[in-house]
Amino acid sequence: MTLTSVLLSACSLMPAILMLAATPHRRNADMPAVWQRFRVLAVVALAGTAASLGLQTLATPNAPVPLVTGLAVDLTGAWMALLVQLLGTVIGVFSSRYLQGEPGQPRYVAALSGVLAAVHVLLLADHWLVLIAAWATVGLALQHLLCFYAGRPFALLAAHKKRVADRLADVLLIAAAALAWHEVGSGSLSDLWRHLEAGAPSMALQASAICLALAVVLRTALLPVHGWLIQVMEAPTPVSALLHAGVINLGGFVLIRFAPLLDAAPIARWLLVGIGLITALLAGLVMLTRISIKVRLAWSTVAQMGFMVMECGLGLYTLAMLHLIGHSLYKAHAFLAASSAVESARLRTMRGVLAPSVTSLWAAPLASAALVAALLLLHAVVFQVAAWPWWWSGVLALAWAPLLWAPSKRYPDAPGEVRGALTGTGMVAALLLAAMIGHALPFGVHDRPQGVAGLVALAGMAALYASLALLHARPAGLTTWRRWIYAGFYVDEHATRAALRLWPARWTVVAAD
Repeated sequence: MTLTSVLLSACSLMPAILMLAATPHRRNADMPAVWQRFRVLAVVALAGTAASLGLQTLATPNAPVPLVTGLAVDLTGAWMALLVQLLGTVIGVFSSRYLQGEPGQPRYVAALSGVLAAVHVLLLADHWLVLIAAWATVGLALQHLLCFYAGRPFALLAAHKKRVADRLADVLLIAAAALAWHEVGSGSLSDLWRHLEAGAPSMALQASAICLALAVVLRTALLPVHGWLIQVMEAPTPVSALLHAGVINLGGFVLIRFAPLLDAAPIARWLLVGIGLITALLAGLVMLTRISIKVRLAWSTVAQMGFMVMECGLGLYTLAMLHLIGHSLYKAHAFLAASSAVESARLRTMRGVLAPSVTSLWAAPLASAALVAALLLLHAVVFQVAAWPWWWSGVLALAWAPLLWAPSKRYPDAPGEVRGALTGTGMVAALLLAAMIGHALPFGVHDRPQGVAGLVALAGMAALYASLALLHARPAGLTTWRRWIYAGFYVDEHATRAALRLWPARWTVVAAD
């Protein structure tokens, strides 16, 4: 082995080992010392992930590097490891202040460290068994964080619903592994990629891809099993940040990792596009009717996960990776800054920010589409290559159009609306430029866009935008629909009854230690 390989192996394995070492071993441990040890080890692990990414980029950017049996590091996993450890370090530091004086801090640190360690192992998984075990361990460790306040019944119910979804996902993952293992003759994921490169996939591998897609749907809290993600708001705020900014995004990473298998199974990809699009549409509508900042953020996560899964189904893996990174950073900041929501709302009320005008609602998508088309045309002329398919440019234009909604009465004069529209235009341009720059970064993934499914996605985004515009315009006769939207179309109520019938649960609310 070369020196580079040795250093890469050490830096890649270091984060999981250090996070395990950060686990306190005594219930009555000295908490300042425990938190100090966690901070030191987390910073060292963060340096290790950065070094691993640098070495992977310089050494073998297009091929995974085997570490030990069942583990390997590639460029996609190295990027994710850096993101996960950065978020884990920041959330851990925030938690040490947020939980001051709270009982049960040793088990909180133990569960947080366990989640981070298991996620790092999952990112290195090169074997079906390692992947399944690591993902299950993430869920088991997260249960202790979700039930940190053991006296809150709704938190226990949400954790139970998540447990049911996780176990169903485990069954589907085991089925996917068994089908692929039988066909390939090995549980190694590297062997699976080589087998897929050698020829057309069999029916067993296509069935494996369908099972994998459905398992990701369950683990990523898409409709109809999204309810637990909304109801875990009773957990501490840093736990919400860890869940929404990190753990829930693992489904997107797994889909990106299994891109060769998904490309061989059109049915699996259509499932991802359909379920992801419906989830993004319904969750996006529900989010606008909610008042609580944490509940709005939770519904936003459901919608964003649907959007990300749809991107993977469309074969736009680079954009899905960029979406994953951007969503993680944004959602972590949003949850950790949620305490400032009251002050922000008071300031908006004082400034008199009202609903956008009807004109701006319908002019925004046209202006956004023109801006996106102009910038992408400039990119194609300069670099002699198109950044994305034209239909995806339309999806982006519709997704960013609300940024151009200039509030009609924010300013008493017309120049005020102009300033608002210009601000939105600058934001759309900045987002598109950031996406194009990010698209050029080496993530180790390759896009395989699907045209027909892309047209379906474009039509769905157009329907979502029209629905959002109607909600903001508040026309007469929409009151009944708003009630249905506020209730999430009662999907979770039916899913909760089904979960409790499938796995009845009896629990007693106990005081936290």
